[in-house]
Parts: sequence; C-alpha cells; structure tokens
Amino acid sequence: MVALDLPDRDAALTMRDRLGDQVGWFKVGLRLFVREGPALVAELRRSHRLFLDLKFHDIPNTVAQAVASAGELGVEMVNVHAGGGAAMLSAAATAAADFPRMRLIAVTVLTSDPMPRDQARSVAVERARIALDAGLDGVVCSVHEVAAIKTACGAGFVTVTPGIRMQGAAVQDQARVADPAMAIAAGADYLVVGRPIIQAAQPAEAARRILAAMQEGYAEG
Repeated sequence: MVALDLPDRDAALTMRDRLGDQVGWFKVGLRLFVREGPALVAELRRSHRLFLDLKFHDIPNTVAQAVASAGELGVEMVNVHAGGGAAMLSAAATAAADFPRMRLIAVTVLTSDPMPRDQARSVAVERARIALDAGLDGVVCSVHEVAAIKTACGAGFVTVTPGIRMQGAAVQDQARVADPAMAIAAGADYLVVGRPIIQAAQPAEAARRILAAMQEGYAEG
C-alpha cells in the first residue's frame, strides 16, 4: 500500500500515474483527505484499491456514522483507533457490516510512539484482542508486534504494518521500523510504504525494489 502523503490532488494523481500498476493499493490519510475530500477518493478508486486512514476516535455513535460514510465511498479498508474502547469498536464493526467488501481495522500503537518495544507489544496485543472481540477484521501495528498478535488473535486476523524502510535507510520520525523482507517473514498481511516511494527520484523503481524485497520475505517465511 503506497501512502499518498502528498499535499493535493495534482500531486496525488501524478504519483498514481508514475506508479501505474506497480502497486494495487493506495492509502489516503488526513492531510490529503482534508484537502481534497471524497472526490479524490472516487477518482483514485477508478484504478486502485483504497485504504482510508483517518483513525476515527470519538463517541461510539459518531464513529459508527463515520465508518458508514467511508463504506458509502466504496473504500476497501478504513481504520479506527483501538484506544476508543470496546463500545466504540463494536459500534464501528456494526456499521461496517453493511459493507462486506470493506475491512475495518484498529490502530494499536503508532509506529512513531517511543515506548519500549516490549511495552508496545503488550499494549498492541491487548488492543488487538479487544478489536477481535468487537468484530473487527484486523489491526495496524508495527512489524515487531505481528507475530504476537497472530498468536493471540489467529492467523486470519489482518495485520497492516507501516514503518517500512529498506535496510540502511533513515528511519525519520518512525520508532519501530523494519525492512520489507522482515515484515513479510514476520507474517504481515499488508505493508504501508510512504516516503521511501513517494520521495524517491524514480517512484516506480523504488516500488519494484520493495516488492522484490517482499518476495525475499516470502521465501524466508
């Protein structure tokens, strides 16, 4: 999943065209959605699957309504924040049930959070269990929590992993990173990659390198 953390529609569509069919998913986050709104989502959906990354976190009724609105946009994945609690997660799952093609996932611990890895793993697993019990399809977590979450919640519970960097690359504002091969070998279902692709001089070539590294992870796994 390529994170389109870009300023506006023109930049997003230019990146879409530069990447072409190298990738099947785009992630639209707060920056781009606040600027361009549902119209851009509809435009991107003509060629790619979309993960709407807005991390809904509010009272249960408000979050349920937001999830329903996301479903009406036709996106294939949307997230809420697990910190909202069991009632909020259950309300979100009830709303998402009307859109069977859309996966609902919960953010556990941000990959930029500086908490120690053992603590992050414990918190992520606890929140993943709450999300599973509430009826969600999976979670967002770092690669370092994937194995523990799969053990706790089952192999079919989806893990979406940001914080992906090639070996030796700068980690920037991320605290718990991993390379693509490690992520796949750990059992991650989806990798979210932003700056290593969108800031590359040749984004399509950068995407190809990451896909090749993912294949190495499948071989190791």
